[in-house]
Amino acid sequence: MEKYTTVIIGGGAAGLLCALKLRDAGVQCAILERGDRLGKKLSATGNGQGNVTNRELNREKYFSSDLSKAFAVIEDFNNDALLEYLGELGGMFFSDERGRVFPASMQASSITDILRGAVAKRNIPVHFGFYAKSVERSKNGYIVRSATEESVFAKYVVFATGGKASPNLGSDGSGLKMAGQLGIRITDLEPSLVQCKTDTQNIKTLKGIRSDVVLTAYAGKEKCISAHGDVIFTEYGVSGNAVFAVSPFLVGKRNAWLSVTFLPQFTEEQITSFLYEKAKYVQAEELLCCVLNNQIGKAILKVCGLHGKEKGAELAESIPAVVEAIRNFRLPVTGTLGFDYAQVTRGGVDMAEVTQELESVRYPGLYFAGEILDVDGVCGGYNLQWAFSSGRMVASSVAKKEKV
Repeated sequence: MEKYTTVIIGGGAAGLLCALKLRDAGVQCAILERGDRLGKKLSATGNGQGNVTNRELNREKYFSSDLSKAFAVIEDFNNDALLEYLGELGGMFFSDERGRVFPASMQASSITDILRGAVAKRNIPVHFGFYAKSVERSKNGYIVRSATEESVFAKYVVFATGGKASPNLGSDGSGLKMAGQLGIRITDLEPSLVQCKTDTQNIKTLKGIRSDVVLTAYAGKEKCISAHGDVIFTEYGVSGNAVFAVSPFLVGKRNAWLSVTFLPQFTEEQITSFLYEKAKYVQAEELLCCVLNNQIGKAILKVCGLHGKEKGAELAESIPAVVEAIRNFRLPVTGTLGFDYAQVTRGGVDMAEVTQELESVRYPGLYFAGEILDVDGVCGGYNLQWAFSSGRMVASSVAKKEKV
């Protein structure tokens, strides 16, 4: 049985940063990775472009069972500290108008590459194909056993296994299962940053159409959030960056629905005035031509009960309804595509189960970092910031214990 001071279960963003910071501090460590390469999920982040953090870090961007504890971890290793460290490893970064920070290469895989390279240069052992199945208390530490009965001993164990989102990239909930076996409380789990299933009655003809809109999410009469961006209509409902932006605010909500505002670059008054004028010389079927995508225009007319041949006073009477449909196209939410398609897990190890340094309250020397904890953020680099910040916090705590 191989023995280490620290083993990190999971070679994703949190695990990699933790390992590097431990080694920088002079602490012996190893990574136990179930797959055949490190950072598989990291390489897919930001649509493959690597949105690592955001210039606008604040508490309102996160969800947690203890937001104060979680955000203190982020503040201890914030966006500036993260970018400075990644810069030392060889990365160059820039931020866009929304505060999202990307590598200059615009390749998430390049961030993984510099982290992998740093692991190799520091001679950090990596056990590939090690699918951890259990963690057992032992004298002076813990034994981690794999599905093939391979075992490793360590004084400290770090769970950096991720949650349940995107199991095809390695996050299948196995870490949460192991934590649960130890009696550690897991909060309710839900997919977040995920496509929404909706009532499709009024969008059956819109499959594949992308539109720049303002999307507003509601839970009953409660307005949750609005986001400006793309919506892509699908056979099941909607996708696109605007959907990913609002989906975290709908987790656990009942009677959820979406309001799509088309033509956000125009005011309601401008649209109304234009359509009244146009209605003087066209039939209904021509009213929205060169105003909206043709298929969207037809869907709007259908929602308003127009058949295409209305004109004159009859058409003019329908303008308020048409404008209302353009500015508030309603889609009742019926669900999501689930963990298979989600980018992030809502819920995880209850923050009450860990100290401020993310060490288990029940099991000294057992730590948690990244998505396995009940902390998640909105779209825009916030979740990777949490992964890196929490990985660094764990490394700092272990280094203090080892007094190196």
